[in-house]
Amino acid sequence: MSAQFTAETGRTGEWKRQGNRFTGRITLGSTSGPGEGPDAEGRWPVEAGRYRLVVSLACPWAHRAVIDRRLLGLTDAISLAVVDPIRDERGWRFTLDPDGRDPVLGISYLAEAYRATDPGYTGRVTVPAVVDTVTGLVVTNDYPQLTLDLSTEWRAHHRPGAPDLYPESRRDELDPLMADIYRDVNNGVYRCGFATGQEAYEEAYDALFARLDALEERLADRRYLLGDELTEADVRLFTTLVRFDAVYHGHFKANRAKLTELPNLWRYARDLYALPGFGDTVDFDHVKRHYYRTHDAIDPTGIVPKGPDPEVWVRA
Repeated sequence: MSAQFTAETGRTGEWKRQGNRFTGRITLGSTSGPGEGPDAEGRWPVEAGRYRLVVSLACPWAHRAVIDRRLLGLTDAISLAVVDPIRDERGWRFTLDPDGRDPVLGISYLAEAYRATDPGYTGRVTVPAVVDTVTGLVVTNDYPQLTLDLSTEWRAHHRPGAPDLYPESRRDELDPLMADIYRDVNNGVYRCGFATGQEAYEEAYDALFARLDALEERLADRRYLLGDELTEADVRLFTTLVRFDAVYHGHFKANRAKLTELPNLWRYARDLYALPGFGDTVDFDHVKRHYYRTHDAIDPTGIVPKGPDPEVWVRA
């Protein structure tokens, strides 16, 4: 998705997230051949080197895909495009690349790929998005399914020893856990920050910290959410936790406690941060510049705070 207003507020001031427009999937079940478009059921073929993952390093939803791509060893199979953390009126832009154009897709704005896929699209252009380099069309911006497919449909291209982030034997436990984390934490911080009514804000705030308290207790006697096994649930929780003190605590008014004040969650988050694929994919500069300079309704001055010190993540 992205750290931005992407949905309408409800009558009571509750913020609701925009749905995902493109929900194609790259699957082993596709009947399309190499270089072909989707089959009759909208499934694209698994094909190394064909697809481009477009992300903002500021965005927690995109960050999931960046981490999974690294953990699973898909960096050669799926190329990566990084947009500027600051959007203009036309949306996500490729100003970090020479001449302001993505060198693979040949476009200046992600919106160009959206319009090529759906000329009538009028919603927000969001990341992450997977774009087909053969046709220039958007395959998906369905961030929850995207990362699950990286784990399950791309196994032939995983590195030796890659973790099974979505083990079939534990999905009965994983799925409801990830649903709770999404509702109350991942999306919960946005429901706090973008609420336009006191009651809606306080409801989201209470649900957020009730869930964080439950996770704090859960992590009292285990390394990861499912014990000693790193899973997709850890990836999804991490991308919110790593942004919590820098953005959500102040900017989104999620200020009952900082992450550093929740000992089990802080120990857990720092442990993940030290793993290859986690901390080395975090860009606090992109995170802070995006949130503080693009949410005019929340922070009209656009002043980016100097703190907190990112060294706390690695300090002994």
